[in-house]
Order: sequence, then structure tokens, then C-alpha cells
Amino acid sequence: MLWPNKYNKGYDMDRLEKYQNENLSFKERAKAMVAQMTIEECASQMLYDSAKIERLGIPFYNWWNEALHGVARAGMATVFPQAIGLAATFDDELIKQVADAISAEGRAKYNEAQKLEDYGAYKGLTFWSPNVNIFRDPRWGRGQETYGEDPYLTAKMGVAFVKGLQGDDEKYLKSAACAKHFAVHSGPEKGRHEFDAIVSKKDMVETYLPAFKELVDCGVEGIMGAYNRINGEPCCGSKSLLVDLLREEWGFDGYITSDCGAISDFHVFHKVTSTPVESVAMAVESGCDLNCGNMYAYILQTLKAGKITEEQIRNSAERLITTRMKLGMFDEKTPYDDIGYEVVDCDKHRALNEEVARKSLVLLKNNGILPLDKNKIKNIAVMGPNANSIVALEGNYHGTANQYHTILEAIRSELPNARINYSKGCHLFEEKLSDPGAPGDRLSEVKTHISLADLVVVVTGLDETIEGEDEFEQDIAGDKNTLYLPKPQRDLVRTACQGGKPVIIVNLSGSAIDFEYGNEHADAIIQAWYPGAMGGKAVADLLFGKYSPSGKLPVTFYYEENSLPDFEDYSMEGRTYKFIKEDPLYPFGFGLNYTKFAYSDLILNTDKLEAGQDLSGKVTVQNVGSMEGDEIVQVYLKDEEASVRVPKHKLCFFKRVSLKPGEAITVDFTVNAEHFMIIKDDGSKEFEPGGFLVYAGGCQPDPYSEALYGMKTVSCKIELRN
Repeated sequence: MLWPNKYNKGYDMDRLEKYQNENLSFKERAKAMVAQMTIEECASQMLYDSAKIERLGIPFYNWWNEALHGVARAGMATVFPQAIGLAATFDDELIKQVADAISAEGRAKYNEAQKLEDYGAYKGLTFWSPNVNIFRDPRWGRGQETYGEDPYLTAKMGVAFVKGLQGDDEKYLKSAACAKHFAVHSGPEKGRHEFDAIVSKKDMVETYLPAFKELVDCGVEGIMGAYNRINGEPCCGSKSLLVDLLREEWGFDGYITSDCGAISDFHVFHKVTSTPVESVAMAVESGCDLNCGNMYAYILQTLKAGKITEEQIRNSAERLITTRMKLGMFDEKTPYDDIGYEVVDCDKHRALNEEVARKSLVLLKNNGILPLDKNKIKNIAVMGPNANSIVALEGNYHGTANQYHTILEAIRSELPNARINYSKGCHLFEEKLSDPGAPGDRLSEVKTHISLADLVVVVTGLDETIEGEDEFEQDIAGDKNTLYLPKPQRDLVRTACQGGKPVIIVNLSGSAIDFEYGNEHADAIIQAWYPGAMGGKAVADLLFGKYSPSGKLPVTFYYEENSLPDFEDYSMEGRTYKFIKEDPLYPFGFGLNYTKFAYSDLILNTDKLEAGQDLSGKVTVQNVGSMEGDEIVQVYLKDEEASVRVPKHKLCFFKRVSLKPGEAITVDFTVNAEHFMIIKDDGSKEFEPGGFLVYAGGCQPDPYSEALYGMKTVSCKIELRN
């Protein structure tokens, strides 16, 4: 018989056990509950589909749930832009709102599932999001799940997402976030189960770890280990990562879960153990509390073999029960029990979704054709495999929206009096659309549509079937083997650009693309990412000038011909905007507007900074154009006298501001003292006296970025003293 709880009413206060006493701390209650368990019962809680323990009032619980950009894989939900698109907003306050909406929908779905006694996967409150791995290489298919290539931007967005998911109640978590994949993971996907990422201590501390550290500091409830090894150790069985660093140095006291199937990888692929028992022992000894997979079915056998202790099993069970208690799963009432299903993909969340989609779009090129005057358009040709695709709106790890707006449909609704001729143009990646058919079997139709049109919109890109996680049905699936679009799409772009009419490329992908012929010959290029259910409407509104674009690239767009190291090389040399060796196609932090912004009066609170002190400053930004718009104020720091390798410059502050034409605003900023530290080869940090440059502007402080953006950054010198 379950002890009385919110699903089984009727407390008898005189009969309460210690673990039922809601006046005690969650840790105290969890410890008391686990003390009542047999060791077999404790072990049963360490599998992701945790067992029911009826005599203690513990129902079944499935830990596996996803919420990367909306509640995923559980039916209807608001489908927000993919995480890389969220990052392109450079708006952490907005991302917190997104995560708050996601957790509200998660609670609503959980509340309903509990009433219906549905304890299956994707029905719980433990969301295995966000992904704060660094998008170090544009070929990585899962890079779309991240917040880009910069550790500072990733940390800011990740912290905001965690805070939104977990809520601001003083006692209960709204849902439990989980930072993944700890700690060095960014492809190749195909070898992830056996891959050994060789990483220097300097790169670990400088690039791969900072976002995880920030999320631990902000109170993220869970951490998921990665599939791969790091310097020989499998991440989900790494004492140096999970015990020495995460638990002891950083003080993390939440739960740790393996990635799904990662523990069996120890003996099946990594070959660091020989048997399931040895693999389980390695994971448990490293503090991996939960197994997404089935290896922890061997826990009792591992205990009997003397390879782990009963105390280790009980410690893990206590951490897992503590998380469930923080979520209010054993209490009479939480602040979130009354969230009803009506919030799921509701009007309010759809409005937020549209706002986010608008702010995520990045205008990469515009020769003056945009914004379009709809009164001058009598005939428009819309073409491309993603023009009317719902799949390309979604990205991976997504739910099912109640309503989708494709780009084609949204353009139609904006031009009720114009003729719209639509052609799919080509397959996403195959040579022909019809069977039987010849390669390029829609290009003649495309040419006809172009001949009739005033202008052409070509909607290109990828989708989750060929860019994402562990998808290898086709040779091009999962990771990318080229930065070009698939050949049928390149042929389509070339055909469109050679048709003698203005051409706008709208690209939907989760990563950098080299548009080849389109780079020079398209009149405008918009990077739309995987923009979510409202994405088509956001694109159409941008095309017709209902707002000024404001998104910025969270990743570098490289040319196909580049000096990037081998995909399997985890050194940061030559990677990302910090260490790139040549001018890119489009730089990190870049994005055009329909208006113009100018920067002036950069003032710092000192020109001689003492080591360990934060730097304060302010800068004036003015809208010198003719249209209201948002600008992303970016502050970069350059170490001019470092004795070790340092970035060319690095982002250390950003803020979105909205300005009317002619309006100016002074933006105050703070550069945290840690940004002034150098990272030595052994991974240690120290303050090194010398000169620094502080830059502020709407792009990176290099001539190439400034020329593309059409505006200069402003700068000040400062001296760091010990």
C-alpha cells in the first residue's frame, strides 16, 4: 500500500516516517527513505526506468526526458527554434523565458501522465537538456543542439536555460535540468562509442569546461557523461572527471547519469574493461548514479563480486531520491501541481515562439533587395526542398507543434494578390525527385518559374534526417563531409542565380554552410537555422520588412576550402573565431540589419586594473539608420602581451538593445576578472601583468568583420597590474 501522498490522499500525522516529514530537508528525507530500502531496492533505483517500491510509496519513474528546444518526443508541445538558433538571439533573458515555457508544458504533461498512471519514457520531469558542448567543428551533426563555438556565450545561454527549466521557487524544482555531455564531446558521431578525444589541459580549461562549471555553479541538478573517452578514460567512468573535478573540486552534489548505452561501451567498444561487471564497477566507483541503458542490471552481481560497496549504491540512491524529492514527487502539494494542459502550445507560448524565431534569423548578405515591397510583386517563384518542409522547421529532439508555418505558406499569406509559383526544385540530397526520372528532373520547371517571376526565393539546407545524431542510413547522414549544400541543391542555386532575376537564399540548417555559387551571385542570404513551428512566419515577416533582422552568428561560417584541422583533432588550434588562421566566409558574431548602428564614447572605470578585480565600463550605441531595430552590443577583450597562446580576442559581454531611428543609449557592462587570466599549458590559471585592449561594437574587432558589418568597433587600452 502506497503511503499517503498527493495521488493517494489522507495523511495520518502520527504515523509519518521521517522521509515523509516535509519540514525536513530533501537530503535528510532521502537519506531516511534509502535507509528503509534493501540493497536490492536501492539498486533498482539506479536504472533509468526505476522500479516501484510500493511499501515506501515510491512509484515507477522513468528518468529519460528531453527538452532541448521544447518538450520532446511526447506529442504536442511548443517547438521553439533549435538550440543553435536560440544562441543566435544573443539574448539570455529571452532564453530563460523559453525554458520557463518549456518547463510549464513539461509540468502540464507530467501532471496529466500521473493522473493516468503513465510512467513511460518522456513523461517525467528530469529533462536531459541543455547541451553545452562546444561546437568546435562545423562538420559535427549534433552541433545544432549546442549554443555555438564560444564558451562564454554557451555558458550564458546555458545558465539562463537551466534557471528557466528549474524555476525560481525557494523549495521545489519546476523541472530538473541536466548539462550534457560531460565533458569533451563534439564528434565525429560515427565513432563516438569508441573514440578517444586527446585534449590538452589548456584546451580543457580554456574551452571545453567553462560552460559546465558555470552550470554547476548556478545549480544544475543533473550532469550526463559523454560516450567517448578523454585521454584514455571513458567519460562515464572517469574518476578524474566525475569524482576529482565534478564532485570534489567543483562541489557538484546533484545526480550523474550515463548517456544511453555508454557503460556497455566500456567493454564492447572502448575495451578498457572486459565484462559487464567490470564496466559497472568502473561507472559506480566514478559516481555515475544512473544508467541510461541496462548495464546496472549487473549491480548486485558486481556487489557480490566485491568490486563495489553497499555504501556506494546507497549514496547513488540517495542522490536520485533527493532529486525526485526536490521535484515534489512525494509531497502533498507543490506550486506546480495545478498547471493544466491548456498551457501546452498555447497562444502565449506561440507568441513567444514567434518572437524568438524573429530574433534568431541572421541576415548574412543583402545588396539592397531587402526588405521587399510587396506592392511591387506580381509574381514570385518559391522553390527548394525546405520551402514547404515541416521537418526542416523542427531540428532534432523535438516535439509536435499544434500548428506549423512553413516558409511557402507564410509567403502565400503575405501576398494574397500575387501569383506564387512553387517548385520543390530538387530532393534534399538525391539526384532526382521522380522515379523513373533523370538527375535534375525539376530544373526545367524551375527555369519556367524564374522566367515568369519578379524575384526568386530559394529555400535550401538540411534537416534532421541528414544532420544530427548517429544517423547513418545514407553516406551523408549524421555529420557532414562537406560544408557545401548537397549537389542537387547547389545545382538549384546555380540555376536560380543564372535566371536573370533577383535571388534570395533562405537556408535552414543547424550548422555552417558554404553557399558556393550563391555567395557571390545571390542578392541576399538569410540563415534561418531550424526555426521552429513559427519559423516560416518569422522568415516571411523579415522578407517583407515587418521588423529588422538582429540575429548574430554563434558559430564561424567557413569556406569549404579552409585550414581546419582533421575532424578528430581536438586541439583548438585553427578552430573557431579565437584561433582561425584565415578570413572566414562569415565570422562569429556577424549579422546584418535593415538599419545601422554606430558606437562611441567607450569609457572604462580605470586604465590600470588590479589583478582579481572586475572591469566596469560603458559605451554609447546609436541607431543611425531609418528603421527601428535591435542591436547586439558585443564586448571583446584582447591580451596584447601574453606569454602563452591566447585567443586573438574573446567575447566577454553581450547585450541586446532596441533603438528607434536616431535614438542612442548608454550600455553599462562588466568584464569579470577571470577573463584577464591566462591559461597555462598545465591548465593552471594566473594573472599576468600587461596590456589589454577592450573593444565594443556590433561585430568582432577585426578588419574583415568590420568591413562586412559596415561599422567600426571602438576600443580602449588597459593595463593589468599584480
